[in-house]
Amino acid sequence: MRPDIQGHLAMLTFSALVAGSFSLGSMSANMISPAALNAARFVIAGVVIAVAVAATTGITREATRAPWRYVVLGGLFAIYFVLMFEGLKTARPVSAAAVFTLTPVIAAGFGWLLLRQRTTLRMAFALAIGAAGALWVIFRADLAALQRFEVGRGEAVYFIGCVSHALYTPMVRKLNRGEPAVVFTLGTLIGGGTLLFIYGWRDVLGTDWLALPPIVWITILYVSVAASSATFVLLQFASLRLPSAKVMAYTYLTPSWVILWEIALGNGAPSPIVLGGVSLTILALYLLLRNDQDASNHGK
Repeated sequence: MRPDIQGHLAMLTFSALVAGSFSLGSMSANMISPAALNAARFVIAGVVIAVAVAATTGITREATRAPWRYVVLGGLFAIYFVLMFEGLKTARPVSAAAVFTLTPVIAAGFGWLLLRQRTTLRMAFALAIGAAGALWVIFRADLAALQRFEVGRGEAVYFIGCVSHALYTPMVRKLNRGEPAVVFTLGTLIGGGTLLFIYGWRDVLGTDWLALPPIVWITILYVSVAASSATFVLLQFASLRLPSAKVMAYTYLTPSWVILWEIALGNGAPSPIVLGGVSLTILALYLLLRNDQDASNHGK
């Protein structure tokens, strides 16, 4: 399998796992401070990845050089996670997913600034189709709902986090020096976790962990294993194989996954017309894949 196809499959899985964070996060965001929740998340995710590193590649001497890289990357992801849960205190999951779809354009800008990655007209067209499809899904094909959309405090706070997330993607490629994805992920988790404990130690110590409702622990475990350990590796794996704009393009699938999560949690199913939006996001990803295939064939 070609490296670019591997990157696309990694991001397909990434988008499905990330979507669960919106639905579960909105159910528990007001029951625990974002700093405390994410400190626990980084610790659990770090243990999972550390076991994976020990069972596979191990930590090489080269991976321990320039540890500041892990602090920078970990800091960017910690900012994103904390602001996501801060935003979900007031923003609905679908509104947050709408904000999340802004990250591909921002990532494309950072990709050009840091790596001089250029977005072709064809890629821009695909991203535009994906954005339209995502908005169609989020607002359930209701133009009146789209017109009523107002950016509240939660959405604004989360937007800042999304800017941090978009910057993280090209920074992975810029700062990676050939380390395996799991090793690089472990360093990022250690760096981010350290910064989180420095920032939120009062919240961590002030939380009555044994008295937390079950939904909070379900959320912590989910975001630690599925939406941290797994997605960290998937995102770094894909970032080394795809341009930043294409990596973040998979955020356009997240709203569709969020609706599936909402259905699974008993919050109702969208009308059949909404499936048209899902089709547009799939079309956008097809255009990106086709773009890669054409480039590969041209290279031959």
